[in-house]
Amino acid sequence: AFFWLVSLLLSSLIWFIAVKASDPQDELLQKGLLIFGVMFSVLLQEAFRFLYYKLLRKAIEGLVALSEDGCSPISIQQMAYVAGVGFGLMSGAFSMINLLADALGPGTVGIHGDSQLYFLTSAFMTMVLIFLHTFWGILFFHGCEHRRWWEIAAVVVMHLAVSGSTFCNPLYVGSLVPSYLLMAAAAAWAYSLSGGSTQNLRRFLLCKF
Repeated sequence: AFFWLVSLLLSSLIWFIAVKASDPQDELLQKGLLIFGVMFSVLLQEAFRFLYYKLLRKAIEGLVALSEDGCSPISIQQMAYVAGVGFGLMSGAFSMINLLADALGPGTVGIHGDSQLYFLTSAFMTMVLIFLHTFWGILFFHGCEHRRWWEIAAVVVMHLAVSGSTFCNPLYVGSLVPSYLLMAAAAAWAYSLSGGSTQNLRRFLLCKF
């Protein structure tokens, strides 16, 4: 969560400087800066995810050196899951804070003919991002651990695609549907890399433990 906060702080600082140094009356330029800020923030988040992986790898080496049996008490898969959850929960917390701040007013959503589903769709988007960050953490760490750089690249591309789809709003179908399809694909992929199988899934669904 701390690493995600640092990445957000740096990307926000750069976007703030860019906006203040540009012409606020130029709408096309401001939109371009917004797109740049979002894409840069995504890349910075993934860069900090990589830095966090390197830090955890050093921590595991230290735990192995101190343990009596030469094994780490925590696996890299567990750390990947926890790191993904931390990124996702902090991302969701900030999204909800912004929504609650907008909900305080002034004004009423949809009063000028806009969609009245802003808060509902934003909640669904926050939820999918929390899950995606969890799955992305597993995929990203697996790619780093086994030097499969195409898995890391796939995570970055998916993150850029989901963030870029939000520019389709207020056409919420254009952002929610692709995001949930990517979430399903990322979930299946992460489940497979974590050692899951169709047999285990069937046993879970049938409550056969």
